[in-house]
Amino acid sequence: MSKIEQYHLHKLHPQKLQFEVYDLKSYRQKSGTKAAIPHSHSYYQIIWFFKTTGTHTVDFKRYDIKENTILFITKNQIHAFDDNYDCEGWLIHFNESFFMHTEVDIFLKYNIFKTQENPCYAMETEALARGKNYIDLITEELNNRMDFGFEATVRFLLKCFLINLERVHQKRANGTLLVNDGYTLKFYQFKELLERHYQENLTVKEYADAMAISSKTLTTITKKISGHPPAELIAQRIVLQAKRLLRFTTLQVGEISFELGFEDPSYFVKYFKRHLKVSPLVFREQAHLQ
Repeated sequence: MSKIEQYHLHKLHPQKLQFEVYDLKSYRQKSGTKAAIPHSHSYYQIIWFFKTTGTHTVDFKRYDIKENTILFITKNQIHAFDDNYDCEGWLIHFNESFFMHTEVDIFLKYNIFKTQENPCYAMETEALARGKNYIDLITEELNNRMDFGFEATVRFLLKCFLINLERVHQKRANGTLLVNDGYTLKFYQFKELLERHYQENLTVKEYADAMAISSKTLTTITKKISGHPPAELIAQRIVLQAKRLLRFTTLQVGEISFELGFEDPSYFVKYFKRHLKVSPLVFREQAHLQ
């Protein structure tokens, strides 16, 4: 295929609530084989599997689904269900416009939806009851869409649900989420810009200018938060998209290079090989063998 299929939530109906909760089994049966083909979304997706049931593929890895596994799929992430239709649980969809309103939301987004590092984990007993209560309250609210404050209530309950999950994550990692840390906030601002502009081949200075800081300050920030300089993070995002296009489309290397903002396909090949130690074609061959 020449492109990765992308699905949208209420794109043609912006007046609708940009949030939905579905029964996982019903949704999976309705989606049929389509959901088993690698695809992406322009929205965020949380899948809560109630029981052990097969596997789920996220980008280039296949994960075993255990009882009460929570799976986080960020927008533009490539994923696919397996052929098992007997999966019970919840499926939560929401657009960024519904979710992103405060600094806390930004921190939740970049800590919960760290899909490259760890897109899923099994819920612990202490968090299960609270998580279920929040979803029950959300589904109850969805049945009363004409009530005063309906949308705000759903948004607050979603945030409570995500905070509950992030607290569990922080306990496991023995870490603390520094919401008011200026460096961290600036780092996430850089990540936001990178996600929007990585195909434009912007320089570190151009990203820094857009943030009204110097290149040196941006480098200090990214090294402190991630351990990597901004140029390396930019390269990682470009290479990630190149890998997705090589694995999940039939686009030629030249077409991929132009899509990623490279004017010279030969330079793209050298760029890719410098970061992954193999050529794009070799990566494609190896990826299809896995």
